[in-house]
Amino acid sequence: MAKFAAGDFVRVSGRGFEYTGTVMPSQDENITILKLENGYNVGIVTKRIKKPHIIKRAKQSTPVLSKVKSKSGLPKITIITTGGTITSRVDYKTGATHSLTKPEELIANIPELTKLANIKIISPFSQWSEDLTPQDFQRIADTAAVELNKGASGVIVTQGTDTLHFTSAALSFMIKDLSKPIAVVGGQRSSDRGSFDGAQNLICAVHYCLSHIAEVAIVMHANTDDDYCYALRGTKVRKMHSSRRDAFRPINCLPLAKIDPKKGVEILAKNYNKRTDKTVKADTQLEPKVVLIKFFPGLKSDIINYYIDKGYKGIILEGTGFGNIATDTWIPTLENASKHAIICMTTQTLYGTTNNHVYSAGVREEKAGVIHCNDTLPETAYMKLMHLLGTNKNLNEVRKQMTQNLVGEINARIEKNSFLY
Repeated sequence: MAKFAAGDFVRVSGRGFEYTGTVMPSQDENITILKLENGYNVGIVTKRIKKPHIIKRAKQSTPVLSKVKSKSGLPKITIITTGGTITSRVDYKTGATHSLTKPEELIANIPELTKLANIKIISPFSQWSEDLTPQDFQRIADTAAVELNKGASGVIVTQGTDTLHFTSAALSFMIKDLSKPIAVVGGQRSSDRGSFDGAQNLICAVHYCLSHIAEVAIVMHANTDDDYCYALRGTKVRKMHSSRRDAFRPINCLPLAKIDPKKGVEILAKNYNKRTDKTVKADTQLEPKVVLIKFFPGLKSDIINYYIDKGYKGIILEGTGFGNIATDTWIPTLENASKHAIICMTTQTLYGTTNNHVYSAGVREEKAGVIHCNDTLPETAYMKLMHLLGTNKNLNEVRKQMTQNLVGEINARIEKNSFLY
């Protein structure tokens, strides 16, 4: 039987199967792993392979990367990479992913970028997005502000998609006087798959950073094809699917812009902040002792006492419907807790708004000191309260600001056609 190595492109067959793909490293010599042309991996018991055929041997040479030279006349874009699949590639010899932290590596993967801007890459850290901490949000915000003030036309932040909307909300609140675009970008599919979406997302993010919009936005695929991307306001967006390339959707609003990777930006929003020459400031103080709690039938109010006893300063609740909880058992607990922490209510429906005047339960919540946050998304309310508590010691002022629109997180009116957009 022909022997093949990691990186070889092969066709293997046996009783009841035939596969064509690239050989991946395997920790078990009894299992052969192939990366199929559709991007998925398949494991095959090696002794079941009866007819192996090597179509193409793996290249042993290391690719030569050309030094990226700045082109006069092109704007400067800074990409802050923090991990995730969007700026990584697979090494088929080892099976490991390699982060692209040098401009020449990124350009080799996505050469179209050189026609749009001069790219600078900064990698302050690299980790899974679910491992991000408030300190990481602060580092990203500080780095973005410095780069914008040093002359970058815009900043792109790349990371894993699972917490992309937390990052976009955090940056929206922490960066003051934002005068240029910030795009927060991820990839739902890895770069070794034919359905890799990161290249288009990055190209569209560069277009967004050259636009007249001066807001934090998530820039991702608008549909499952490679037609165009949407720029979605950083405080009104959420990941609504675990794997689809168009997983990020605007909530209670329309996209800021539609971005064609070849034609550029078409602004859709009627109201948006426009690019200026103002100096950007980063106000990155965050109160880490804020928690987000999802209410469900049967949840005991003891959980509130637990966090109060632990010294938490803020609690964001995801209530049902208009922002409801089990009033008879929860109201006394919330009334006491509101003396020690700021308690806010959002709705777990995401679409729509809280309303404490529809049912008597809402009125009782208000009397107990619970603040209804209108149509602020739960994750956005979480980042907002962390920021306000970190930057303002006047708790009455914080309570007031939680009901006010600061950076587009609260709509005065929700457009009907924004539902499931």
